[in-house]
Amino acid sequence: MNATSRLRIGITGLGRLGRRHAQNLAQRVPGVELVAACSPLAEELDWARDSLGLLNLHADYEAMLAQNDIDAVFLVTPTSLHPGHIIAGLQAGKHVFCEKPLALDLAECRRVEAEAAKHPKLKVMIGYGRRFDPSYSDAYAKVQSGLIGTPFLVRSQNLDMNDPSGFFMRFAPTSGSVHDIDFARWFLGSPKPLRVFAAGTIAIHQGLREFGDVDNGVAICEFEGGKLACFAASRTMAHGHETLTEVFGTQGRLTIGANPRLDRVEISDAYGVRNECTPTFYERFEESFLRETIEFVQAVREDRPPALTLHDATEATRIGIALRESLLTRRAVEL
Repeated sequence: MNATSRLRIGITGLGRLGRRHAQNLAQRVPGVELVAACSPLAEELDWARDSLGLLNLHADYEAMLAQNDIDAVFLVTPTSLHPGHIIAGLQAGKHVFCEKPLALDLAECRRVEAEAAKHPKLKVMIGYGRRFDPSYSDAYAKVQSGLIGTPFLVRSQNLDMNDPSGFFMRFAPTSGSVHDIDFARWFLGSPKPLRVFAAGTIAIHQGLREFGDVDNGVAICEFEGGKLACFAASRTMAHGHETLTEVFGTQGRLTIGANPRLDRVEISDAYGVRNECTPTFYERFEESFLRETIEFVQAVREDRPPALTLHDATEATRIGIALRESLLTRRAVEL
């Protein structure tokens, strides 16, 4: 497209995260015009009209794709819909940004890769926002510069504040989180995974048992060349959202997010000295959501590959599926 023209985007999915993306596209991303929105829920379309002034509103994704003034689509839909929506977007001649993960099934990931290969002029990017977070980007640049020698171990914990209502359980059958897997591969130089093991427990939300899921888990992934990644995840924290990552190298270590601060205010009172914590993942990664969107837009306008590939997304899903199998079978899984 012309480097000076505005990229016209339609978004589908206007839930909690979809609304954030829509606001960024409408108000914060240069070179973009949000021209349409799609949702099967009338209240979400009402929000798009009333909050963003959008007039082209669709209850059906195919109808939005038929709108010929759309250059690209943003998909913020349930994971189970991602492969079909991406493929339909490509076949309609649209560039595609899709929230992670690419799919829940490895064959579906490869089906998307094969379809994308048929449309080399169209850009497809999966939203692994950690790569665009300022702190993670800075840490990666330092690793690349050799600051800590050769990286060999990534240890990460992703902790969410407990939701007593258990609202998140409605998404358990059709969702998956693979951020930690992706950035571990990123920091370690994309090595080949060899073996994984995962274990978990249900500390609070017994309803997860129905889906074979847990609310607290740990995992280890062994890569070629003796490289390792260790993950811990929780949905039951009392203090808020916390994402902590350590990267170990042969000459040092980098730590990202050791203190999950909401801001730079410190409180000193009868309870001690403390700071408030980021309540959810969005407050922690608000900037990365904006930056990943800008990266996608620039890749389209400059006709260059996005910063991460569909193969990166497929590999994250492949490792995630193996970890899921390990959790259920209580055995190490070879890749």
